[in-house]
Amino acid sequence: MSQHARFNRHAMPQASPSSSPQDQAGARQQAQPSPSDVKRWRQYLADERAEAAVYRDLAQNRQGEERDILLALAEAEGRHEAHWLGLLGERAGKPRRASLRSRMLGFLARHFGSVFVLALAQRAEGRSPYAKDPNATDAMAADEQIHEEVVRGLATRGRNRLAGTFRAAVFGANDGLVSNLSLVMGMAASGVASSVVLLSGIAGLLAGAMSMGAGEFISVRSQRELLAATRPTQVTLLAAPKLDLEHNELLLVYLARGMTQEAAEHRVAERMGLLPCDCDPSLSLQPGLPDVEDQHEAVGTAWGAALSSFCFFASGAIVPILPFLFGLTGVAALVAAGVLVGLALLVTGATVGLLSGTSPLTRGLRQLAIGLGAAAVTYLLGLAFGTVVG
Repeated sequence: MSQHARFNRHAMPQASPSSSPQDQAGARQQAQPSPSDVKRWRQYLADERAEAAVYRDLAQNRQGEERDILLALAEAEGRHEAHWLGLLGERAGKPRRASLRSRMLGFLARHFGSVFVLALAQRAEGRSPYAKDPNATDAMAADEQIHEEVVRGLATRGRNRLAGTFRAAVFGANDGLVSNLSLVMGMAASGVASSVVLLSGIAGLLAGAMSMGAGEFISVRSQRELLAATRPTQVTLLAAPKLDLEHNELLLVYLARGMTQEAAEHRVAERMGLLPCDCDPSLSLQPGLPDVEDQHEAVGTAWGAALSSFCFFASGAIVPILPFLFGLTGVAALVAAGVLVGLALLVTGATVGLLSGTSPLTRGLRQLAIGLGAAAVTYLLGLAFGTVVG
């Protein structure tokens, strides 16, 4: 039996073989469905077809286990499609357009196939209406709940792969937006000329980007070095033949690594050549050999994080000074800067929301409130400072 077949047989909840999904819903189905029922079923049918296509498109860019999981999800959506086709019968009519959400997922899956699509699919599965729809079977509602967890697991793998660099990128852009908007607002409120505000914004952009890049490099490099320092070495293989058997301190090494007394004594016997070595290589790694799996994957590389932080801080910090670069001055420039930064904050917040599987709107509004709140406080401080100095 193929791996794909095993997924189809075990991974997805299926209805009892003694009754079809249509039979299960038959007791709850009206003898003559109303026009609203038909319309709703046709929409479900279109969405199921679109979601199955999304999983198939994503599977084209995956290999091995992930590909098999995605294809199994597509087959499960195909079973749901068959359910609605059975209820509709001749009323199915011409294929209906899927919802805007499903069409957007399909477009992203075909052209990008990234973790963003899985995060959106996770939210889509979590919002399934089948649990409350009297014409959907209990098995279908359970399917959607399980699908959400399956997609969550796949999305988590992608999140882990980009966590370090993505963190630096998002935080860098957000810091650039908020800090430089606050700087521009504070300087403008103090009453200085627009040219001074522009120069201050440029200085803030360069200084902040350099600081963010250097800080992120040091942070990630230090974290990777700290993790690397915890790895066991092969010194036990080199030192074991020369140890004094009457004062054997090799036992202490394995006890310090967290092994039980019995396991440590067994490992000592292996190292001393008293037993055939069947040791777990994860407890005594060869430092010269490449790791099978990068244990620092979630941390990211120092140069990647630094470059992302620098570039994204600069890309965020340039937004508040764009109105001044294009010749606007005074209140008009400040309003334009606030609007541009507000839109950018909404985008960064929504992006974090998408990747975390939460509401993009909620995260976007939170970013907007924090960023504009900080700028407003700085503006008031600038007014106060300008009044005192003036």
